[in-house]
Amino acid sequence: MTMNYNKFKFNSKIIAIALATSLIYSCDDKSKGNETTSDDLPDTDTVKAVALNVGGQLFSVPSPMQTALLIQKSGIAYDKSILNAGNKNSQYTSDFTKALNLGIYGADLGYVSMYNQTQDALGYLGAVKQLADKIGVTAAFDQQTMKRINDNISNKDSMLMLVGVAYRASDAYLKTNKRTEISTLILAGGWIESMYFSITAYNKKQTEELKFRIAEQKQALESIIKLISSHNMPNAEELLKQLEELAKIYEGVTTKYTFVEPTTDDAKKITYINSTTEISISKEQIEQIAEKVSAIRDKIVNAKS
Repeated sequence: MTMNYNKFKFNSKIIAIALATSLIYSCDDKSKGNETTSDDLPDTDTVKAVALNVGGQLFSVPSPMQTALLIQKSGIAYDKSILNAGNKNSQYTSDFTKALNLGIYGADLGYVSMYNQTQDALGYLGAVKQLADKIGVTAAFDQQTMKRINDNISNKDSMLMLVGVAYRASDAYLKTNKRTEISTLILAGGWIESMYFSITAYNKKQTEELKFRIAEQKQALESIIKLISSHNMPNAEELLKQLEELAKIYEGVTTKYTFVEPTTDDAKKITYINSTTEISISKEQIEQIAEKVSAIRDKIVNAKS
């Protein structure tokens, strides 16, 4: 099946919400999106995609919040059962599993916050803080920051922004202390969880937008594999093997991008993106991708070390 997405528009002011893993790195990319205006989301310094410069190479990985926002806008109801249980964080004892699951919990926190699930947000915020403490980025979630977050837990926009501040502080700490491999694993965990969100949502409601979201992750997966490989982590061998098997499935997914000059409505301050992207993906490929992503995710969230 071929999907053709064109005539997208975005307001020059809008920068879509990103949370947790997407804030592990800064990004210079401009935001783009489907039918999104400045009335839908707050103006923050968060971004839709994560641009990473590793060894002189530029990688781009989408934010988990892109997926959470898409799922919510698709009219799919909140489903806590798809999340990793917050009380499992104590079973992750190695830095490897802590970092991956911190990424997963970060994506989960973004998901519950997007749906304004205040009580669940408190639980996942606690899980995030506990793992962050264990990894050694306690300063990012200090008492003052946690109080501000708790005071604003019922305000989705404020809470997302405050958690973003905490994650940027975490990233700064990890980079300063030359622990970029931890940042990479957090990013990978968030990407895997957002893929799991997409698959679960697609099984409930097979929209073209969700199918497109699953299909377009081919490039992001390549970036994730290269990033993990660049750190030569011995304990990442099995994860890399599984991600490479997933990449094999994606080899059959084809993409064709046609550039067309954008047009701008100066009066409305809206720029229309006229370029088109065609992606071909079959039902069988989606099923195979779903099975592999679920297997990778299950191994991470059920780790006992």
